[in-house]
Amino acid sequence: MKKFVSLLLALLMVASLAACGKKADDSNNNSNESKTLVMGTSADYAPFEFMYKGEDGTMQYGGIDVSVGQYIADSMGKELKVENMSFDYLLPSLVKGDFDIVIAAMEADGDRLKSADFSDPYYTDLPPAILVKAADADSYKTLADFSGKSVAAQTGTTKLDIVNEQLTGANAVPLSLVTDMVNELVNGKVDAILVDGAVAQQYASTNKDLVIADASSELGAAQPYCVAVAKGDPKGLLPAINAAIAKMNEENKLESFISAADALKDVWQEVTADDPS
Repeated sequence: MKKFVSLLLALLMVASLAACGKKADDSNNNSNESKTLVMGTSADYAPFEFMYKGEDGTMQYGGIDVSVGQYIADSMGKELKVENMSFDYLLPSLVKGDFDIVIAAMEADGDRLKSADFSDPYYTDLPPAILVKAADADSYKTLADFSGKSVAAQTGTTKLDIVNEQLTGANAVPLSLVTDMVNELVNGKVDAILVDGAVAQQYASTNKDLVIADASSELGAAQPYCVAVAKGDPKGLLPAINAAIAKMNEENKLESFISAADALKDVWQEVTADDPS
């Protein structure tokens, strides 16, 4: 009888452990059930993503993309958590599982599609633009005028590709942060910088010494921005993200997101993104 009871207890313990193990595995695999949506971005790209000091004195994230992320999180019933990182680290960190999504004025180009999947487009910016010093504006009427000049663009972006492919003879200067690019231009260490149209307008409007070069009209149209998830969408987030984007567009929410970002243009801060290395 004792042997029977001992055997029964042992079997019950094994069954209990197996059930606990299965429950833990289910919890780990069903990441979509998390109450938090972690968004990776590079908060040096106003008006899309930036930081500013809130009324309580703490630093907060703002910008068009942050509003998009918040809308998506709200529609999924999740709390949004924003993580700041240099742009060129965003997709590698997404692959590692550090984020659920990346929203950072990012186009779904060929190379990026190798390591991530993308949502439906949520916004198309103004065409890319070249910022130069106002005093030098007359020297840059065409793209050919940048031959032999140093032109900075953000590392890992399609803007750096444009410098290499369309500004024949220009010397490309890759930099991790847009704020550093602007400082290099203002201090005369580069001749120009190439950024998205809205970003160029933002800096030109807040710095009288900078203007958009006439040659920018030759750069072509902008590509739409999308939300990135890990390749294969292992957390099953894309259907809910695309549904939120469709509803967001139906409600024309982007206009209010743009207005909210514009209202903060006098208080957004230049920040240094975290380096995961």
